[in-house]
Amino acid sequence: MIVERSSPLSGIHGTTIGTLHAAGTTAGNNAPATLADKVSISSAARALLASESAANDPRLAAIKAKPALERSAADTEYLLANDKRLAEVNAKDPQTRTADEVDYVQKAGGFVNTMANLSASEKALYDEMVAAGNYDAVEGMNLIALARQGMGGQQVTLPDGSSFDPTKTEITPENIRKLFAQMFVDNDGASARRLDALAGYLERRSTTAA
Repeated sequence: MIVERSSPLSGIHGTTIGTLHAAGTTAGNNAPATLADKVSISSAARALLASESAANDPRLAAIKAKPALERSAADTEYLLANDKRLAEVNAKDPQTRTADEVDYVQKAGGFVNTMANLSASEKALYDEMVAAGNYDAVEGMNLIALARQGMGGQQVTLPDGSSFDPTKTEITPENIRKLFAQMFVDNDGASARRLDALAGYLERRSTTAA
């Protein structure tokens, strides 16, 4: 899958894929928990609460089962009025949303769930970059999540003739620049800048940890 675009992306958590707007718009047992562990625990707990809420409201559950394009304006209004967590996340600046929050909005909003393509450790990295305010690097991670969407272990053939499986390829500076970056073609170079920001963040992170 080579993604071509002629205008700037609104972002994975932007209006097209992950933000729901107003109606009518679319180690040992004693080891401390790592950030990845916390992300997983948080996601599981929140998912349980959300599922219990939907179970107690058949209409809400029915709406969430529909893709965004199949929902009516009334569906969207009801969802926003009755899904408290969605309303809270939707009120945040999209740039400051954690991976778990983006994942929830995508699922509840009936959007493409690109965040499901990131591992627990990758989601932890995502949250780390959000906390650091490196939003270009975050968008680079979003692009990789998008690149993995619907691949199902298939090989991608790049313009230079090489091929790789984006779903099984580790997110490293080298892989970003040599592989993932070739999957996006745009007129303004925004994708390249975002992926380079991600690669640069990982390089600095590695140097700091050394």
